[in-house]
Amino acid sequence: MTRLDRYILAQLLWVFGFFSLVLVSVYWVNRAVRLFDQLISDGQPMSVFLEFTALSLPMLIRTVLPISAFVAATYVTLQLLKNSEITVMTAAGISPYRIARPIAVFGLIVSAFLIVLMHFLIPEARTMLSERRSEIAQNLTASLLQDGVFQHPTDGITFFITEITPEGAMRGIYLSDARSQMTRIDYTARTALIVPEATGPKLVMIDGQAQIYDAQSGRLSVTGFGDFTYDLSSIAGPAGGGRSVQELSSGELMNPTPALLAETGADEARFAFELASRFIDGFAALAAALLGFGSLVAGGFSRLGFWKEVVLAVALMAVAQMLNNAVAGTAMRQVSLAWLGLAPLFLALGTALALIAWGARTRRVRKSEPSAPEIAG
Repeated sequence: MTRLDRYILAQLLWVFGFFSLVLVSVYWVNRAVRLFDQLISDGQPMSVFLEFTALSLPMLIRTVLPISAFVAATYVTLQLLKNSEITVMTAAGISPYRIARPIAVFGLIVSAFLIVLMHFLIPEARTMLSERRSEIAQNLTASLLQDGVFQHPTDGITFFITEITPEGAMRGIYLSDARSQMTRIDYTARTALIVPEATGPKLVMIDGQAQIYDAQSGRLSVTGFGDFTYDLSSIAGPAGGGRSVQELSSGELMNPTPALLAETGADEARFAFELASRFIDGFAALAAALLGFGSLVAGGFSRLGFWKEVVLAVALMAVAQMLNNAVAGTAMRQVSLAWLGLAPLFLALGTALALIAWGARTRRVRKSEPSAPEIAG
C-alpha cells in the first residue's frame, strides 16, 4: 500500500473503532437493562446476568459493524472534502477510483471480521445462550420455591406457598392465573410438587380445588380435584428442545440431514437461506463503506456544505436495508431462491460504483473546461 492508502486507511480504522465502541456500548446498555430486570427479578445471581450479556455481545457486534463502517467512511470522506484534500488529490491526477481503494480495503477488513463472527462465534454464542436459558427455565428453585411470599413470575400470575418441607414438598398452595381477560382461575391445594419433564416443569397439586370465574357471565364455578397438573413452562419458559437454524454451524447447514431438519423444524430452503445470509451479510460492511464514500464524492466540493450528500448516503443505506428485508421472506420459500439476498448487495455495490463514476466524470469535465480569457489592460 502507498502512503496515501495508509493515510486514509488509518483514519478509517480510528473512526471505525471509536464509533463501534460507542454503538456497541449503547446497544449493550439497552440490552443489559432488559436482561437485568428479567433475571434479577427472577432471583438469578449477578453472575448469570454478566454471562448472558457477554454471550449476547457477538450478536450486538454483528449488528453494529456495518453501521460503524458506513459512519466511518462517510465521516472520513466528509473531512477530506472539507479540508480540500480530495480536491488536491484530483488536481494531482488521482481519480476517485484510486481514492476509493483504501475505502474498499477497509470494507473488506470489516467484512472478513463479520464473516468470522457469523460463521463461528455467533452460532456458538447462540447455542450456549439457549442452553443456559433452558437450565434457568428448568431450575425454578430460585424463582418460585420461596415460602411465605406472594410472587408474580409473570403478568397475571400470582403464586404463594405457605410452607416448604425439608424433603421439598410444598404445603398450602395458592396459584392465581388471570392472564385471560375473560376468565380467572384460582387454584388452591393442600400439597404440591414440582416435577421436571422434557416438555417443561410441571406443578402437581394434590387435594385441592379450582375456582373459575367467568367475567362475561359473572358466574363462579368451583371444582375439586384429587390431583391436578399445571404446566409451569408458560411461566418459566419452555424447556430446551432442539436447536434453531441460527445455532447450527455452517458445516451442518451445508448438509441438512433428516435428523437436523426434524430437530430444527425447518425445511431445506431455510437452511440454504441461513447459509447464504452468513456470506451475503458479511459483505454488508463493504457495500456500506462504498455507499458512504460514493455519495459524498458524487457531489464534489461545495462551499454550501455537504448535507445533501450526507442525506443521500443515509437514504441509500435505508433503501438497501429495506430491500434486504423485503427479499428475505421470498428467499426462504425455495432452495433455489436462497441467494436472492445477493440482489440488494449487488445493487448497493453497483450504486456506489455508479456514484464514484459520476464523481470522476464531473471532475474530468471541470478540469477540461477552458479558463476565462484575460482582459487586456
